[in-house]
Amino acid sequence: MILLAARLAFENLFAPETRRVFWKVLGLTLVALAVLWFALRGAFNSFVLPWLQGFLPSTADWTGWLTLFLAIFAGIALALAMALLISPVTALLAGLFLDDVAEVVEKRDYPSDSPGTAMPIASAMKSSVRFLGVVIVGNIVALLLLFIPGVNLVAFFLVNGYLLGREFFEFAAMRFRSPDEAREFRVKHAFTVFLAGLVIAAFLAIPLLNLLTPLFAAGMMVHLYKLISHKEASVRVRRS
Repeated sequence: MILLAARLAFENLFAPETRRVFWKVLGLTLVALAVLWFALRGAFNSFVLPWLQGFLPSTADWTGWLTLFLAIFAGIALALAMALLISPVTALLAGLFLDDVAEVVEKRDYPSDSPGTAMPIASAMKSSVRFLGVVIVGNIVALLLLFIPGVNLVAFFLVNGYLLGREFFEFAAMRFRSPDEAREFRVKHAFTVFLAGLVIAAFLAIPLLNLLTPLFAAGMMVHLYKLISHKEASVRVRRS
């Protein structure tokens, strides 16, 4: 079921509806980072640079060149910082559109099933922030174990596999169940969810492709939830 869910989710990334969501998220990410860059650059030029100039002798010829160098260096450093923020900011914004991805999967692959219920905007924002926190916490834990030979890579996959699997499976389940029922369903199938989380962690580890992680993970867990639910339903039918 896990490999089937992963394959279907990867194929879903090429669906026109999913591509539209990705370009929307990427566009919003670039706009947000551009606004942040101009804001930080303005703050540096208005407050930090004048403060640094106060420590330099006003009569020296080289102070003007040093000030220019500091301004250029700060601009480059901010640009590099923005590049590093592309992935987490994309993850944060993508969390607001996970229901769009789930709806695409449900309509394309499970048209005979009852459609799920999208989360309210407040819940979607909370889920988005929680996903970003999961990624940050998971990678901090893996970073702390970085210097332990043979543990760092394993830690990255175990921590991210557990956290990502839990968050995205509960997201998929909550489209059809209450939060408590979704949590119980996830606990019931904890090992399967964890293995699926390892697949998402592997996807997350691939540069550039990891920008699509929230969309891939949401689609994969919707498929996994549906496959598990259909299997349980068929077992109940056979027993009856």
